[in-house]
Amino acid sequence: MAEDRSRKSPHWWRVFHDKFVVEERYMSAASRKNLYRVAVILMILGTGLFLLTLTDVLGRDGLTGLDEPARSWLVTQRSEPITALMIFLAIVFGPIALPIIVLVVTVVWGIAAKHAWRPLLLAGAMLTGVALAQIIGRSVGRQRPPLDLMLFGPDVTFSFPSGHVLGACDFLLVTTFLIFSRRQSTWPAVAGFAAAVFGIFLASISRLYLGYHWVSDALASLFISFVVLGAVIALDTWRTARIPGEQITGELSKADTAES
Repeated sequence: MAEDRSRKSPHWWRVFHDKFVVEERYMSAASRKNLYRVAVILMILGTGLFLLTLTDVLGRDGLTGLDEPARSWLVTQRSEPITALMIFLAIVFGPIALPIIVLVVTVVWGIAAKHAWRPLLLAGAMLTGVALAQIIGRSVGRQRPPLDLMLFGPDVTFSFPSGHVLGACDFLLVTTFLIFSRRQSTWPAVAGFAAAVFGIFLASISRLYLGYHWVSDALASLFISFVVLGAVIALDTWRTARIPGEQITGELSKADTAES
């Protein structure tokens, strides 16, 4: 029995060890450079657009000019079937259901995958989004639309940015990247991001329709998510992307040094 345990222990230790060893993937130098370029563009674009939106919100100009017309139009579109659908979407992307979905996805993915790097990266991105929403929301202190227009109970917390939309953006965009960045084919990634964009639209329109946010709140959440996604791409590329020959070159250098 002792021998059997000693034989099994290294196996289980190796599985546990490999689970937390960051995976490596190989690509051309141009492909890795493109990933870094996309990451930088997303972070710069997201930061710039968010600051522009924030400036408009504080000055009540520019993009905020869409807030009142959009709210007025959505009020005229209300009906019982649409309201029921929007409430369902609000629950799915809400502060109770979405964290449970993220937790289940993270745990199942972490157990099923050989390496836990990607699910842990997803969890980190989601926590970052929550922290940013809380910090920015309390700092800006923007009021929500009138309480009498809210269709799913009153909410007196701050409006800018939308936590629901930011959570949906982070989860859908980051998950899509982490899944399809390991595939060679382009079309599945295009389809995945198209589905993510559609999900983000549904999450956004539900918050606007139900009367809890302004258009500029949802846009700000999307722009913050660009920054989070860019940071995830940069970190994942830095930690996992390797050019063929990098390690071999290092080993050869050590060998050459030993021989000399």
